[in-house]
Amino acid sequence: MVFLAGLLWWDLGHRAYVPALGKAAWPQRSADFSRPIQRQGQGHIPMPTDTPAAHSSSLLAMPAKHPDAVMAFWFAGTRESAPDIGIAASGFERTTQQWRAARFVVNRQTLGQQLGFGVRRLGNPVAWLDGQGRVHLFVVATGPGGWAASRIVQLRQSQADQTLEQLTLEVVRVLPLSWWFNVSFLVRTAPMPLQDGGMVLPVYFELGLKYPVALRFDARGELLDMARISARPHMLQPALVALGESNWLALMRDQRRDGRVTAAQTLDAGLHWQDLPDLALTNPDASVAAIALTPGQLWLAHNSSVGSRHLLDLSHSPEGQSWQLVLRLAQGSGTDEYSYPALAWADNSLWVSYTDQRKSIAWQRFAWPAP
Repeated sequence: MVFLAGLLWWDLGHRAYVPALGKAAWPQRSADFSRPIQRQGQGHIPMPTDTPAAHSSSLLAMPAKHPDAVMAFWFAGTRESAPDIGIAASGFERTTQQWRAARFVVNRQTLGQQLGFGVRRLGNPVAWLDGQGRVHLFVVATGPGGWAASRIVQLRQSQADQTLEQLTLEVVRVLPLSWWFNVSFLVRTAPMPLQDGGMVLPVYFELGLKYPVALRFDARGELLDMARISARPHMLQPALVALGESNWLALMRDQRRDGRVTAAQTLDAGLHWQDLPDLALTNPDASVAAIALTPGQLWLAHNSSVGSRHLLDLSHSPEGQSWQLVLRLAQGSGTDEYSYPALAWADNSLWVSYTDQRKSIAWQRFAWPAP
């Protein structure tokens, strides 16, 4: 297994690489970041009926003309890896300022029929809006062998301007990431937008060795190229933030005992990456979420308790190296779990979602009110 993982790692590093450089973009915003951040709302996103388990949410900011400010996607069912796990969705309606009733938008049976082979598990949906306003969903799908033998499936909204109740998704492809049946690549964290309407999707390899990879897509959702972010064998689930147009950071989950949030940097828009010293932030083998609202306004949601996920914090940094705790998003004790956060910017607000006890998806909304 380790030999195969090493061979796939070598293959990625020795491919002919044709860079398709892109300049990072930041969300359109109107906020006075010099003022204190304030919580504007919080709660739990509605679950589909008779669905006791939920995990790994993704938030998608919607255009101003859309009836929803943000949409949320997550996987839900009776338990993780259960046969009935599907991808659920809800939207925060602008007129009512409430979350809509959740519905399933992807199930493994229909997905397997479209792919032409069986799907055993679904997980880790990540949403993106392309240059034509169509929702794309990247989903981890497994067959025999569990999560380490999974593939990333790209789905796309079948028609533009669909509401949540109308939303249907069709398979575009299994992402062609390796010659070994495209297995053992997974997705978890949000894409980083580019000025040309494309994006960079952070993914990771998980078969014996763990390492992060950046995928470059154009504005239509076509995969252009891929590059390994780090040569270290214990980092996964990278979250990307832009310090400048071509200066980007990857902040990552660390699988080592007593790990820290790990980091890598590119100064040429992803053409070359180099590892940085670990951050001074504890990482109990847990996913992080990061967003850059402007250059110098970096935000990170992360677990900060040693060896557990019962503390979830929101921190700020001007340059991605030194981080200051701004507020505690959730606090428990013992085996309590608040994990797998997601961040998005919509309606001049910072939105956070996260798993609450593997039973539901919690959300919070923050803003910087005008004087």
